[in-house]
Amino acid sequence: MKLSLSRIPLLVQMALMFGGMMFVPAVVANRQNDDHVAQMFFYSGLLVMFACALIALAVQGTRRNLRIIDNLKAMFLAMLLLPAVLAIPVYESLDIVPFVTVYFEMVSSLTTTGMTTFEPASMLTEALHLWRGMVGWMGGLLMWVAAAAVLAPLSLGGFEVTALGDAGQNSNNHGQMQRARPMKRWSRAARALVPIYVGLTFALWVMLLILGDRPITALMHAMATLSTSGISGIGGVADAASGVAGELVIFLFLLFALSRGTFSSDTGAVKRSNLWDDPELRLGFLIVVAVPAMLFMRHWFGALEEEAINDSAAAIKAAWGGVFTVLSFLSTTGFESSEWSVAREWSGLQTPGLILLALAMVGGGVATTAGGVKLLRVYALYLQGLGEMERLVHPNVVLGRRRAAAQGIRRRGAVIAWVFFMLFALSLAAVTMVLAVLGNSFQEALILAISALTTTGPLTQVAGEFPIAISSLGAPEKLIICAAMIVGRLEALAIIALMSPDLWQK
Repeated sequence: MKLSLSRIPLLVQMALMFGGMMFVPAVVANRQNDDHVAQMFFYSGLLVMFACALIALAVQGTRRNLRIIDNLKAMFLAMLLLPAVLAIPVYESLDIVPFVTVYFEMVSSLTTTGMTTFEPASMLTEALHLWRGMVGWMGGLLMWVAAAAVLAPLSLGGFEVTALGDAGQNSNNHGQMQRARPMKRWSRAARALVPIYVGLTFALWVMLLILGDRPITALMHAMATLSTSGISGIGGVADAASGVAGELVIFLFLLFALSRGTFSSDTGAVKRSNLWDDPELRLGFLIVVAVPAMLFMRHWFGALEEEAINDSAAAIKAAWGGVFTVLSFLSTTGFESSEWSVAREWSGLQTPGLILLALAMVGGGVATTAGGVKLLRVYALYLQGLGEMERLVHPNVVLGRRRAAAQGIRRRGAVIAWVFFMLFALSLAAVTMVLAVLGNSFQEALILAISALTTTGPLTQVAGEFPIAISSLGAPEKLIICAAMIVGRLEALAIIALMSPDLWQK
């Protein structure tokens, strides 16, 4: 019987792909003479691939007309069920660690959150760290492809602000992409985006290698940057051998998380003559310049009181630390610059974690690997607010739609953006309340909720007065955070779309 990939369920294809990837950590562990870990990954890879092959053979004779929303359901099931499969080799390798903990780790990696229970990083071997990084990298790639193949046709994931159709419904402004069958749309998006994603990761890896990082460290930081997972095997880029030069290279690649227009325009986004016409990119640059400038001035006045104002080297380091860290948390990556602490030492003032929480909540660009509310929605709300201010000055003015139309914002884009913001706020309140009821302080519960819903796990270590020990959380708390991470990755509007009666029509 001839196998046809188009007839294999998308979830099975994903599991098959991850099963093949398990052989990579097996080889790494074998080269490091860690036979137990190597065997666990090798046998787990064989088991997963064998099970997927049996399922593929069983469904080859079936025929079913797939809909776009079926792929959305597959994405939800992938975020929910795949981590249980991906946790098998890690669970078997660590022996004494509860399965809930390993499942939490894999959900965090697959959703590109990067929240970890294994602190310090030396608790795991390099092969296990590599597996975490690979799962996060593939999670970012899945969201890239899903944005083009699933979210854009359904006007979700930020596209509801620019699309002509209603959120959760098929829109008609995506041309050939919309007319294609769901699996063809998925494969077409994969063919277009996978080479870009792999090429950018390889380029960053080579650059970090040249700057002095170890091969596995450079690879993990390259994967963490492109996927915005922030997963590191050494605790972050601040401890990397590449130093500030490596941070500068990573900074350039983090710009891809601000707007899809930096690398592609195949998901129904408005075509622009140049990148500067992209509102997401301009808003992102404004934040990256304005927030570090305000932080710098705050520390400058502190240094003035401490009579350290003449230390120009510390001032430059403090400025760079602010710029890099702001972009990192705005893109929901969560890397902390090695110079981030210099600002505090220079002025004697603490940088408030509330700023980092706000940056993560704003998030990056639509159809990128970044999480958060997204820059385009914030920009749509800004345009609406600007119009309302004009009405306050001139109550009888008739506002045109040219400003919004010029930026590709639909007429009701601000309304839908506000609905999403309210859903995000309600989700944040619900998760915070549940975590607080389970015994966490309000500050810890709020930080955990924002970290999960914005997929910015490193916030738990830097946003509060003290780092939050994720390993001390109980199983119910970890499962609640897992659910929040899945909601944050797929977004509340997509979850609501899954509840649409259209999904269950035969």
